[in-house]
Amino acid sequence: AIDYRKQRGIDETLARLVWSESDGLPGLIVDRYGDHLSVQTLTLAMDLRKEIIRDALVELLAPRSIVLRNDSPYRKAEGMEPGIEMLYGENPGAFQVTANGLIFEVDLYDGQKTGLYLDQLQAHAEVAALAKGKRVLDCFTNQGGFALACAKAGAASVTAVDVSASACEAARKNAKLNGVEINVVEHNVFDFLKHAQPEYDLIILDPPSFTRNKATLMDAMRGYKEIHLRSLKLLDKGGLLSTFCCSYHASRELFMENLIDASVDAKKTARFVMNHSQRADHPILISIPETGYLKGFTVEVIASR
Repeated sequence: AIDYRKQRGIDETLARLVWSESDGLPGLIVDRYGDHLSVQTLTLAMDLRKEIIRDALVELLAPRSIVLRNDSPYRKAEGMEPGIEMLYGENPGAFQVTANGLIFEVDLYDGQKTGLYLDQLQAHAEVAALAKGKRVLDCFTNQGGFALACAKAGAASVTAVDVSASACEAARKNAKLNGVEINVVEHNVFDFLKHAQPEYDLIILDPPSFTRNKATLMDAMRGYKEIHLRSLKLLDKGGLLSTFCCSYHASRELFMENLIDASVDAKKTARFVMNHSQRADHPILISIPETGYLKGFTVEVIASR
């Protein structure tokens, strides 16, 4: 698994080193953040072997610490309780890593998830390449990944919105660490978009998953439709929308249909610019479509009808 990342040119010191079935190790996830590892054992078989896994990781990678980040709800399906504990070494607390030339503060033990989403690092760079001179709105900013990348790339202004107070504080701290200026707004994104003025050239939508099962898929698609519609209405000719979906229940085709429907209702004609997907350290198995969970599109508004 580690050799595969090296072959793909990924910096294995900041990467997902093991991605469950995609690396032939169902139920095991290993993320590396410099000298520290975050491990998830999502099946009983892997959980029973966590000490063997720990010893192998220490021998291969010599980490300073390993956090067992088993707070996933998927463990309950296997009859296991969720929880977070140290598997090796001491709790590192908050520490810094560098991704795409940006410094991020990460807390593997106490942070929201791990604080930095490795699967989106490639998309951060792709979208930032379009941001120079533009007025950017980053919705569901979390730690500020897209916002910081766009600010560093020379955006004219960056507004970052998230409903979480702790996420907003982390985004502000990361902006200060990198010497860039972003306007962080603690607000519900749906309400913010409803009342926002058409003063943006690039809008980024990267929400948490709106659905974890097929039963709520249509409700989730209504949520995506609303933020797509409101965002497109804010964009004039030449405006860009980068939108992402991290639910494997919503296919790439369904997500695109949702965006098309929103563009029709918004009376906007949009031109496809690029596809986005998870970084190669989250490999996709062709026989298990669920492993290709992250999809995204950037489109350009070319006319209003």
